[in-house]
Amino acid sequence: MIAACSPQDSTPAPAAAAPITVDQAHSALSAEGKGFTVGALMSANPVYVLFDPQCPHCGHLWNASLPLHNKVKFVWLPVAIINAKSLPQGAALMQAAQPLETMNAHEQSILAGQGGMSAPSSVPDDVAKAIATNTTLLNRLGADSVPFIVARQPQTGQVITRTGSMATQDLAGWLGL
Repeated sequence: MIAACSPQDSTPAPAAAAPITVDQAHSALSAEGKGFTVGALMSANPVYVLFDPQCPHCGHLWNASLPLHNKVKFVWLPVAIINAKSLPQGAALMQAAQPLETMNAHEQSILAGQGGMSAPSSVPDDVAKAIATNTTLLNRLGADSVPFIVARQPQTGQVITRTGSMATQDLAGWLGL
């Protein structure tokens, strides 16, 4: 079962730059995406996760990824598609001195139905621009919901993508671990 969040606003996204193909997805996120990194920081094969801080399915994927942090470098790229809290919470997570602990606390609050971390409504322009770029990347990838995962199969180097959350065992299998 795929569980994912879509924008609550039915307004179509503005016309974006050229679509990003699956083969281009990994390098495009590496070059243009901004977020925070957790897990096996020295890994040469990062897994990119586009997520909205207000998405409970993203919280479930976060929890599923935790046991894999000793094997996988995850780069979490916040987008703002669900509601007005998405941008300031994404900014707070991007700027956190301890992103692992901050994201753990945030996702615990989201999954408990408490709305997530409190974050200042004022977001620095460079951080707001980075989240807008991540959101545009999500659209260019053709994704219509989050979490959206981009990885490389370690055996073949083939770029793979997937929308939605999954259990740890399924995530490990999908990543070829």
